[in-house]
Amino acid sequence: MTRPIRIGQIVPSSNVTMETEIPALLRVRETIAPERFTFHSSRMRMKKVTKEELAAMDADSDRCALELSDAAVDVLGYACLVAIMSMGEGYHRVSEARLHQRTVENGRAAPVVTSAGALVEGLAVLQARRIALVAPYMKPLTQMVVSYIQNEGIEVSDWLALEIPDNLEVAAQDPANLLEHYKRLDLTGTDALVLSACVQMPSLPSVQKIEDAIGLPVVSAAICTAHQMLTRLGLSTEVPGAGALLSGRY
Repeated sequence: MTRPIRIGQIVPSSNVTMETEIPALLRVRETIAPERFTFHSSRMRMKKVTKEELAAMDADSDRCALELSDAAVDVLGYACLVAIMSMGEGYHRVSEARLHQRTVENGRAAPVVTSAGALVEGLAVLQARRIALVAPYMKPLTQMVVSYIQNEGIEVSDWLALEIPDNLEVAAQDPANLLEHYKRLDLTGTDALVLSACVQMPSLPSVQKIEDAIGLPVVSAAICTAHQMLTRLGLSTEVPGAGALLSGRY
């Protein structure tokens, strides 16, 4: 019997969402495809979503990549979008290359996906040139996320910052609240809606509902990360009920 595919995640110590949403997505995929998955994490300290804590946390990611490559994971996900984006425009490419190199040096080479890079790639796959987004961050950090995305050639026409500084409080948000939050955005002329530009803010139960309501592709950082993980593994990207990006058409 072929062993299950090992999904590794580098996770902020206070993140409790990526270890629920990524497995939830791939468990649904298991109902329509033969592959089976196991999930493995390594943690970096971070409690408050501030630029200083994010920079200190990112410096710890090399250790996490080594630990996960000790477990011979098949793909490695860096599960903090804002940590990458706060390090400067285009930094996801630097991070992915460096962390991949750690796995190579450890004799267990594995592709690396960052949630920041995955969001950019997911929007590119959808050919979304103009988007709106919801983020839980304070306004300055949200503006930084907007600038990062726009530097990748994607216009952010409207955005909503929920201004929640504590990372555990972000995770405690009810995904159903997004059914009302998104209505505060002007979606005129947009190609897609990013319902959660943060891998800590839960959104999965609302993605398909809002996509059906507005007739536009709806994604989250977690959905884009799952899409990129499957792509890097050379697997089909169909996950029922998880929006256009994971419809199998891309």
